[in-house]
Amino acid sequence: MNFEKELVERSGSKCELCGATNSLTSFEVSPLQSNSADDYVMICGTCNEQLGDPKKINPVHWHCLNDSMWSEIPSVQVVAWRMLNQLKSEGWPQDLLDMLYLDDETLAWAKLGVGEKTEEDTIKHIDSNGNVLQNGDNVVLIKDLSVKGGGFTAKRGTTVRGIRLDENNAEFIEGKVDGQQIVIITQYVKKS
Repeated sequence: MNFEKELVERSGSKCELCGATNSLTSFEVSPLQSNSADDYVMICGTCNEQLGDPKKINPVHWHCLNDSMWSEIPSVQVVAWRMLNQLKSEGWPQDLLDMLYLDDETLAWAKLGVGEKTEEDTIKHIDSNGNVLQNGDNVVLIKDLSVKGGGFTAKRGTTVRGIRLDENNAEFIEGKVDGQQIVIITQYVKKS
């Protein structure tokens, strides 16, 4: 089915995500909900290239979602929600996600298109001996570490109890040393 004419009219001949007018094409928002133009978004060549290949994503380009996420068109909201979730680690998309409201049906559609994380996608925190670290573990420092901004050195052999894992970076954990919360690189600790 071709809904191109309807999409051009609905979008005003502009990309419904960034507002560009070059190389417009229809983009299918899967899984299809109604087999109508409501399942598609009119997008430009730049958005199409980046939506098609996650390696080509330029986070700066997607600042446009600050405006397009407020669209009344559910398919546009779904694409905006998915892209903001994909870019969450950049920081600013999380602020937009906190403001974005999707009705239950649209949110369910948005979540359907997001693949579940496999075990390979899950970030694993590994200590210096190759052991997997978990939230709440106790670790021992294997090297003297100068604490930036703390004005002290965390000595080798110091036990750090009840660590917290950085969910966005496999190299960082947090814990208290001498009563001060610090970030520690996993290669300088061993599980106790």
